[in-house]
This record gives sequence, C-alpha cells and structure tokens, in this order.
Amino acid sequence: MSQETIEMYHKWLDRWDERRAQLGDAVKEVTGFAIDAHLAFPEATKEAGLGELCARADRALRDPIFFEDEDASDLELGRDGGWISFPSSVATDVEENNLVWARVTERRPSDHALVVFHHWNATSRNPQMAKFLSRRGITVVEIAMPYHFERSRPGSSHADYMLGPNLGRTIQSLRQAVLDGRKLIRGLRNDGYGEISVLGMSLGSWVAGLVVAHEPAVQKASLFLTAGSLADMVWTGRATQHIRASLEDKIDLADLRRAWAPLNLENYADRLARRGLDLQVVYAKRDTVVAPALTKQLIAKLENAGAELWVLELNCGHYSLSLPPYIIWAGWSLQRFLSRGHRAVSTCS
Repeated sequence: MSQETIEMYHKWLDRWDERRAQLGDAVKEVTGFAIDAHLAFPEATKEAGLGELCARADRALRDPIFFEDEDASDLELGRDGGWISFPSSVATDVEENNLVWARVTERRPSDHALVVFHHWNATSRNPQMAKFLSRRGITVVEIAMPYHFERSRPGSSHADYMLGPNLGRTIQSLRQAVLDGRKLIRGLRNDGYGEISVLGMSLGSWVAGLVVAHEPAVQKASLFLTAGSLADMVWTGRATQHIRASLEDKIDLADLRRAWAPLNLENYADRLARRGLDLQVVYAKRDTVVAPALTKQLIAKLENAGAELWVLELNCGHYSLSLPPYIIWAGWSLQRFLSRGHRAVSTCS
C-alpha cells in the first residue's frame, strides 16, 4: 500500500471520528457551572465556595478512606438470570441511579472474572466482546456506571450528571462508580472467583483505574483510551467542548485540576505500580477526545513508579477504535493480556 493511500485512509478515519463527535454534540448542552461541594463532601455546606471545595479535595487525595465504603462487608450477589443487582453505597437524588445493575456473561467452570466499566454516554453493553472473552474462559461482568443504562436519569439526553460542569456532582459520581465497582468485586470474590480483572474504556478507564488503585483484590487492569488528569481531558477533549464552555469563564484549568485532583490517576501512580498488578494501556494516536499527549504523560508516570505495563498504540481515533482492524488488534491484545499478563509494548498502524 502506497504512502499516499495510507494518508488518504487516515484522513478518512479523522473525518469519520469527527462525524461521530458531531452526532454526540447533538444531545449535549452548555449548562450552568456549579460548585456543589456538599455533593462530593457531605460535611460541606451548600454555600461552600471553590476554595473550600479545593481544600477538601486536597484532603481527600491524602485520605486513604475517601474511596472506601463505610460498609465494607462482603456482598452476597443476588442473581436473576444473567443479571446482578444491588444497592449503591452512595444515595443520590435520582432514585434510578441508586440501584446498581450488572450483566453477567458467565463461563463455568471459571476462576477468572472481568469487570467492565463502559465509556461515557454508552447506550448499550457489548455482547460481542463478552461472548468473545467468555468463550476463552473468562466470566464477563458489565456494570452500569452512574446515570447510565438502567440507572439513567429520567428525561436526560445523556449522562450529564456523571461528568459535567457541576464540580461536586462529578466527584460524587466518580466516587460512586468506584465504590459500586469495589462492592461488586467483593461480591465476586465471595462468589468463588479467585482472579479478578477490570477493563475500563474512556471515562470508564478513570473509574477502573481508581478502583484498581484502591482495591488490592484486582490482579490485572486494562485501560482503553485513558489518561491521568480528568480536568485536562475535559479541557482539551473534543467530546467535552460543551463542558469547557460552561467552565472557562468561571474557573481556570489550574483550579479545575485541584478541584478534581482525587480523580487524577497520576496521583495514584505508586498504588498502580504495586507488586502483583499487571496494567495494560491502549491508546489511539489520532484521538481528539483523550489527547495522546495526556496518555503518554500517564504512561511515563506509571513507568517511573515501576508499574508492570503493557502498552498498545493504535493509529486510529477515539471512535474509530471500534472499526476493524483496530478493534480486532485491541481485542486480541486484551485477550492475551488477560490470559498471560507478561510485559509487552507494541504499535499498530
């Protein structure tokens, strides 16, 4: 294939990604900025300002129990066919969001369970991936993150309560997702699974990374389309332009980084480099949603901390990762990582 043909193909990929981004824009709105520190930190008052939110975020970053459940007892998983449901550890003002649902594609006998955290604004789970992995001996458990699927806020066009210009609610939602994930993992361990892995995609990779940083039961973690700083991703990303438009006249990037510091995976690099944990990072060179420079910054931080790291770089965009051949390369890389877990770094054009 000539260089000119390759360049034409990559331009087509870029246009395809931009069209997907535009479709996402159609349901998103520029909404009002809010601090709402009390949603993230119940001990704060409703009148708390940005300074207090940032100060509490600083303390939360140093507090090992911020992502701990007050009730850390083992969960007895309730099963209804291929479904698990249980009450969330965080009570919100959206009733539907307070019950957690997970779809199970089970492989028995199997000692290995994979918990999947989907991307932001996902509208369906991924049965093809679940079947692919279950046929290879892995039970796949696809959890619904806050304000998605069965947990969606009535009348909402997208999951704006999970990630948006409300600083406190975004922290609350990510923390809720982490506590829900950890509770599910405890239930799976109690159900007899000896090996637990996690997979996170895009925003789900932040949740998966935070889960892994605080949950020693996880042995393997694959982070697709990830980075460290959620603040920088929102500020620079194509899919979050509407959030930046709500933020930039009210808060600068430095303060946003401080407010969302407990959500920054770089701040947990030492935890993610713990002995016995294998990490995989898959990223797209042409990504306009999660800037590759931010991913490389996280990778460097993890490597400096001594993390056991697989890296797969694909020459596609954020959305076009779902297209062949990229999704095939990513899928086989994930399967090899989950099956063997040895160190690998590779690039696919």
